Amino acid sequence: MYKPERTAAERTRPPPVKVLSGQLRTAESQGTAGGGDGFVIRPGRGRSLPVSLVWMQGAVLEVQLDRNTALLMDETGTFAVQGVDSVPKGKPCLSQGKYVMVMGVIQAISPEPVIRAVKMADLSELAVLHRRMWKLEVEDLQQVLA
Repeated sequence: MYKPERTAAERTRPPPVKVLSGQLRTAESQGTAGGGDGFVIRPGRGRSLPVSLVWMQGAVLEVQLDRNTALLMDETGTFAVQGVDSVPKGKPCLSQGKYVMVMGVIQAISPEPVIRAVKMADLSELAVLHRRMWKLEVEDLQQVLA
């Protein structure tokens, strides 16, 4: 089976890290935003975790298709998602009140986290379960990675 060759950046970029918007607000810049790990979050007890590609979940608060953006909210605050038009199946996810997953690259952390979407999925059907489990999933993964 044919496997396309991955670029150097793709080979060195770590997998997405599950994060909460509040963690991104307090992240520190490493000054290498294009290098694969542009920010560091502190998951607790003196540990640090480099992040650039993130996996986030939240409820859709607002959609501005003319600006190619959406505003989402998780249990720790809001975050903006850019590039929603270019994500396969992105638009159907974007109705106010839907609960969605967004995978993307961090564009900014202050004053509000901004993510450039790479993938989106509608999790609304089991939103109650996803909301309840999300913080635990984030904590568990970060504990393993840090």
